Amino acid sequence: QVQLVESGGGLVQAGGSLRLSCVTSARTFSRYAMGWFRQAPGKEREFVTAINWSGSSTYYTDSVKGRFTISRDNSKNTVYLQMNRLKPEDTAVYYCARDPTTAYSNSVSTTREAYDSWGQGTQVTVSS
Repeated sequence: QVQLVESGGGLVQAGGSLRLSCVTSARTFSRYAMGWFRQAPGKEREFVTAINWSGSSTYYTDSVKGRFTISRDNSKNTVYLQMNRLKPEDTAVYYCARDPTTAYSNSVSTTREAYDSWGQGTQVTVSS
């Protein structure tokens, strides 16, 4: 079974920063695109950002563009989400996920259906 474990969430004031990490047990981690999603209470899980297998391609939803940065270290089986200038609207549980549909490609997926493995999530709370 593929396991993904997120960490780095917490409580931060608006304008602050957090860095999330996601460590996976997958032996073939480096061939897959990885994504970050978030879900606020009472709302659907939404796409945040994704990175292709090599790190050469990234994509961000408009609401986080310029503030969030996704990166990966394949030698450590880890994907990161650097979040700067956080807003209260960013408050949510953040999930990392694996996309098996774009392995070794220059593409990433923005829909939940493309991802087959999910972490348990880490809570990010941004106060005013």
